[in-house]
Amino acid sequence: MNSFVEKAKQMKVVAYSIQAFEKEFLIKANQKKHEITLISNALTEETVGFAAGKDAVIVFTNDDVSKNIIEKLAGFGVRFITTRSVGTDHIDKQAAAQNGIKVANVPEYSPQAIAEHTLALALSLNRRITIADKHSHVFNFKQDNLIGFNLNGKTAGIIGLGHIGAVTADLFKGFGCRILGYDVDQTIATQTERVSLDELLMQSDVISLNIPLNEQTRHLINDSTIALMKDGVMLINIARGAILNTAHVLDALNNGKIGYLGIDVYEHERGLFFEDHEQDSHKDELLTQLLNHPNVLVTPHQGYLTREALQEIAAQTIKNLDLWQQLKCVGNACVCAKNCSAATKDVVNKN
Repeated sequence: MNSFVEKAKQMKVVAYSIQAFEKEFLIKANQKKHEITLISNALTEETVGFAAGKDAVIVFTNDDVSKNIIEKLAGFGVRFITTRSVGTDHIDKQAAAQNGIKVANVPEYSPQAIAEHTLALALSLNRRITIADKHSHVFNFKQDNLIGFNLNGKTAGIIGLGHIGAVTADLFKGFGCRILGYDVDQTIATQTERVSLDELLMQSDVISLNIPLNEQTRHLINDSTIALMKDGVMLINIARGAILNTAHVLDALNNGKIGYLGIDVYEHERGLFFEDHEQDSHKDELLTQLLNHPNVLVTPHQGYLTREALQEIAAQTIKNLDLWQQLKCVGNACVCAKNCSAATKDVVNKN
């Protein structure tokens, strides 16, 4: 036991997919407690070797943390994986459990940052802000094709009533919207008017997606669910790209069923978002069609991108490492496929 504790004091870690703007937050949160190597490369078959001899890896949403990668990490001696995100759909947690690797996330951080980005997309789409700005830059100040609508008096449907969904609901309510909410978890306390998913889809003028990606939510938005929506509905997705069947959504945009689409995530964003692909000779065809649509606004997975959110993400990431080094469970940040031992959790509960 003592030898492990001594080693843990110098926990060796490699952090993948680190953006330049993240470094100051992680360095400040770490305070030299752990020996962390920060690299901009994503975790892939080609880069997994950077984890050799490390105790832990820090990953992000577009890193490949599949079974094959996890087996290689385990072979290198990695015992811990912590992701700088709430979502864990990029991690094969069963494979991690089978290889004795514990997994943690950032269970929550600045829901205001994500909710405010949802409103930014909705307002920009509605009031044609990006189109008006583009025209103004060439001194075209005509107002053709810039008509929007009042949010006041409209119905906003919030799919997912967790922390982000709750804040999003409050923001739309502040604009005078009627709020409808749906969540599979009936135990979540909410002041939102709860309805069935079908009712929400049929009644909402604006629909915001605030749910995790799993087998139940993958392609939740498809031809069948789109058919229930109001003609000209506004759809905002800041959750995970694959919640939308993007091809079906594009068809609905083209025929006018969906009037506005704002997305901060994309079904096929891995290897695309977080990087500069301007000079690529071949562009993603489906995304290109979306970007060419006048009623679509795409942002590059930046909903979390506020100083407050980055500070909270860095702090929780380092906290996860701290607790692991002390042989403790990470508490509500634990997303292991298998529950931690009761004895370990008792230690955490007493601290």
